Amino acid sequence: MRVLVVEDEDRVASFIKRGLEEEEFEVEVASDGPGGLTRACQTGYEALLLDVNLPGKDGFEVLTELRAAGITSPVMMLTVRGSVEDKVRALNAGADDYLPKPFAFDELVARVRALVRRNRAADPADTRSVLEAYGIRMDRTSHRVTRDGVLIQLTGTEYNLLELLLKHPDEVMPRARIAEEVWGYNFDVSTNIVEVYVAYLRRKIDRPFSQKLIQNVRGVGYSLRRDDSTAPEVPLEG
Repeated sequence: MRVLVVEDEDRVASFIKRGLEEEEFEVEVASDGPGGLTRACQTGYEALLLDVNLPGKDGFEVLTELRAAGITSPVMMLTVRGSVEDKVRALNAGADDYLPKPFAFDELVARVRALVRRNRAADPADTRSVLEAYGIRMDRTSHRVTRDGVLIQLTGTEYNLLELLLKHPDEVMPRARIAEEVWGYNFDVSTNIVEVYVAYLRRKIDRPFSQKLIQNVRGVGYSLRRDDSTAPEVPLEG
């Protein structure tokens, strides 16, 4: 499991590297934003651990440029700044997880494993290289996604969420199942992470088009299907 840690504090970087290597990860370290960006763009990693306060480019800038470059590797932000605003900013920039410092190392390992597991996840019974439904086309080899021929750029989490919905068009996906299959572990029931990422995906998949496809089934979950009276849509905020 190959991981890139972008952290400018040598002591913290060494601690994370040593601990992850003991857990059988292959770890590389970059000490500034430009260096982390270059490595992430040139080498394939199964997960990126990205500090916010970095010299050269901060973590938000690095993440934004990574996503703009088409790098879909899961990213976990690490920061002493744990405000809601910073978390929202990280998620909006394309982060897949966010862990405030100081953190318990066991939790870090569990979250990194979940990111890698989720990124590797594939339904063994579904080996199709292309998934299609209602004008959405996902090439699972190139990770290229289009709707009605229009290219749509997705983060890693958004891609995995859409992939799950495309595997089961017209079926209702309960929130608990979405959390388990997309994130790979159970979130606290009080979190709204599923709703947050459905909203992100709607902005890209539905908002630019007249026909809305990602439907809310009240009290249950979500379904990829055309509008109908039995699946009232939750208004998209923002």
